[in-house]
Amino acid sequence: MKAQRVSLLLVAAVLFLCSVHARGLRRCLVSMDMRHVVESFQEIKKAIQAKDTFQNVTILSTSETLHRIKPLDVCCVTKNLLAFYVDKVFKDHQELNPQILRKLSSIANFFLYMQKALQPCQKQRQCHCREEATNATRIIHDNYDQLEVRSAAIKSLGELDVFLAWLDKNHQENSAA
Repeated sequence: MKAQRVSLLLVAAVLFLCSVHARGLRRCLVSMDMRHVVESFQEIKKAIQAKDTFQNVTILSTSETLHRIKPLDVCCVTKNLLAFYVDKVFKDHQELNPQILRKLSSIANFFLYMQKALQPCQKQRQCHCREEATNATRIIHDNYDQLEVRSAAIKSLGELDVFLAWLDKNHQENSAA
């Protein structure tokens, strides 16, 4: 009889800890309206992709890296890819067209806002980077580094819709439930 009670208490404790952990993960999901960013990108997508001279190479798409990300790794991969775009892609890209530059600036500002929104999770150590997440972002960085800087930036911007769709899918309120 005591063994059953102890087992029941252990199961209850595990369930409680899992629910607390899951609630912590939910707080790390940044739920926001992506329509403006997606629309901004759609308006410049063709112009950017027209500059892409390596049609048979991909940085985000081929490895299906983003599609294999587990829910536990969403915060980490989001943090790492936002930093990848803000610190590398947007800085490496040189745009002369003022309309495209305005749209890219708007998208970059949105990414900065998302980075800021994730900071509380990082400070509370709720944005863990497991090996799978680290490997996924390393693959993307490696793909980027295999190309010349300008070409890699154009390629990454041309594939921005892949990242935006992944963000939208993984940072909706209903995906946290």
